[in-house]
Amino acid sequence: MPEGDTIFRTAAVLRSVLVGERVDAARARPGPGLRRVPDLSKVVGATITSVAARGKHLLIDFDNGLTLRSHLRMRGSWHRYRPGEPWRLPESQANAILETAGAVAVAFNTPTLELMTDAGMARDRSLRELGPDLLGVEFDVDEAVLRLRHRDREQLGNALLDQRAVAGIGNVVKSETAFIERMDPWAFVGDFSDDELKGAMRTARRLLQANTRGGARVTTGNPRRGQELWVYGRAGRPCRRCGTRIETRQQGELARSTYWCPRCQPPRRPTPRSG
Repeated sequence: MPEGDTIFRTAAVLRSVLVGERVDAARARPGPGLRRVPDLSKVVGATITSVAARGKHLLIDFDNGLTLRSHLRMRGSWHRYRPGEPWRLPESQANAILETAGAVAVAFNTPTLELMTDAGMARDRSLRELGPDLLGVEFDVDEAVLRLRHRDREQLGNALLDQRAVAGIGNVVKSETAFIERMDPWAFVGDFSDDELKGAMRTARRLLQANTRGGARVTTGNPRRGQELWVYGRAGRPCRRCGTRIETRQQGELARSTYWCPRCQPPRRPTPRSG
């Protein structure tokens, strides 16, 4: 699943070729998971004013007051092409196409595409309830911890993925952050101190910021193939710290895979609270 760093990079690439350009043609087509197909003819003739990432949402703004919101979910992606350049994926997988004089932007396998007004943006629950954006210019770590505190009875691995608590973390960064901070992903949020949660937020932000330039995601500091990640995707292999066998198990209602080291991240015993 694309995480906040992937969306950040995608926005930067599209911004470099789309902002300030007039839309000469635009169309959308149905695809798996896309229930409502937006009428992109409404942006033909408009000028693109901004392309921004907000958590895992990508927002393309037009000077006629409309915004195209997309969420890539598990398999979606935006591609940039020159006019006439062959596409890397078949047109049957294209859900949205924006054409300008110098570029063609295509959203492939994207199940969430909405053309929204400013009022619609303000009402949209998925945007309105987003937690602090880890890749935002000013990330409010205290607000993120406060929102996590509202999820004290949720397992840490689930809470870190809740975009209403903090925006931008996906499955890889979830597992890597918990490992780096030596936090048991199966323990409840309430079992951790505010300082521990702040440490997790700072580590997640650092990992996302370090991977906004493209290439394979690296969390270990070692970009060599097979050395990039601490625990994610390494079930059954030795921990890079202690040699213990890395474990994995599905977690939460969506059965997302969580990876962890049983020795570096031992089960958390709740700290007794006064009162």
